[in-house]
Amino acid sequence: MDPATLHWASRRYLTTRYEELQREYGRLPNDGRQAGGYHYTTEAKRIFPRYRVVDAILVEVERLDPDRLPSVDGVASMMLAAAGNARSPFTEPPYDDVEAQVMADERRLFAAKVQHWRAQPDLRTDPVPYRRVLTPEESSAWRTSLQRRWGVQNGWWHPLLSSSVPHDVLVLTEESMWEGDGVGQVRRLLRELGRPRVVELREYGADYLVDIEIFAPRYTGPEGFWIDEHHDWIAYASHEGTVAFGGVLSAGLVTTWPEVDSWRWPGW
Repeated sequence: MDPATLHWASRRYLTTRYEELQREYGRLPNDGRQAGGYHYTTEAKRIFPRYRVVDAILVEVERLDPDRLPSVDGVASMMLAAAGNARSPFTEPPYDDVEAQVMADERRLFAAKVQHWRAQPDLRTDPVPYRRVLTPEESSAWRTSLQRRWGVQNGWWHPLLSSSVPHDVLVLTEESMWEGDGVGQVRRLLRELGRPRVVELREYGADYLVDIEIFAPRYTGPEGFWIDEHHDWIAYASHEGTVAFGGVLSAGLVTTWPEVDSWRWPGW
C-alpha cells in the first residue's frame, strides 16, 4: 500500500463523517436544545461531541505534508495517535458521561478504520486535494507578511479599517462567493496565473496551505485571509458580510468577470 492512499482514505473518511454528523445534528428540533433553550438534549449530546472530536482528529491528520509522507507504517502510526490523542478547545472538559462516551466511541471508530485499511495491501482510493495545517512558525511568518505587504491591522483589512477603501481594492458582498460565480472566477484567475496552492489564515483555528481546487474565500465563522508565495494578491472575508480583493485578483476580477459590478459592496 502506498502511504498516500492511507492518508487520503483517512482524510476522506473524517471529512465525510464530520459532514454526516453535522447534518444529523441539523435535523434535531430546537437546535438540539431543551424546552428552556439553554441545556442540550441527550440526543444532541450524542451527536455534537462526535463531530467535534472528528474535527480535532482531522486537524492532526492534516498536519502531515502529503508531499512528504513517511512510510505506510509511519502514516498508520500517526493516524492511530491522532485517533487517541487529538484535542481541541471543544473536546476538553467539562462534559458529562454521555459526551465522554460518544467521543471515545468516535475515536475507536476511526482507529478501527485505520487498522482495517492497513490490513488491505491492495487498498485503492481516489486522491483528495492537497491540504496541510501550517506550523506555528509558518502561520506567524505569513501574518507578518500580511501586515507588511497589505497593511492588515489587528486581523482586519478593508473595508473594516478606519481609512477609506483604496480605488484598487475590490470589495464585494459575501453572497458573491456563495450564490454567484465568485469562487469559480477567483480560482480561474489563479489557475491562469499558474498558482496551484493558496495559504488560508483564519481568525481562530488551524491555518492551511490548500490546493487551488478547494480554495474558497468565504466567511464561515472565523474571518479569513488568503494569499500565496508571490505576495501580489490578497483576499479577506469579514464578519460584516464583505469579501475584499487586492492586487492581481482585484484587477483580474474587474476586467474578466462580466457580473462583478452586480456584486459590489454598496458601502456603509
